[in-house]
Amino acid sequence: MSYHGPAHVAGTAVRVHLTGRWEPVDGRYHWGGRIEPAEPVAGLLRSGRRDVEVHIAGRMSPARLAEVDPWGGVRVTGVGPPPWPPEEAPHPETTAAPPAADGPPAAVPPAEPAPRRTDGD
Repeated sequence: MSYHGPAHVAGTAVRVHLTGRWEPVDGRYHWGGRIEPAEPVAGLLRSGRRDVEVHIAGRMSPARLAEVDPWGGVRVTGVGPPPWPPEEAPHPETTAAPPAADGPPAAVPPAEPAPRRTDGD
């Protein structure tokens, strides 16, 4: 799961690039990524503030600011439900291949069997 788009961090409108994964070791969801350069957010980190809230599309998750990168962006991490809305699974009818213009899709021929090894019989 990932999210790339607008967000609010500590009251500042920003753009974020976030991804997440389920961590089987501790049984929790870990997410994180990068906040594009925004001086107010980098200033928070430089002043010693690390704990923030990330707001995306009406959802909020607590997060921790980690470091300012050389380009002025800020690394952010979180544990628990991510701040972005869950992705919707594509509907099966919208992902099926369309039929050929002149009828149903052509059948795929079966694969040829692998050659058998013989030991000089």
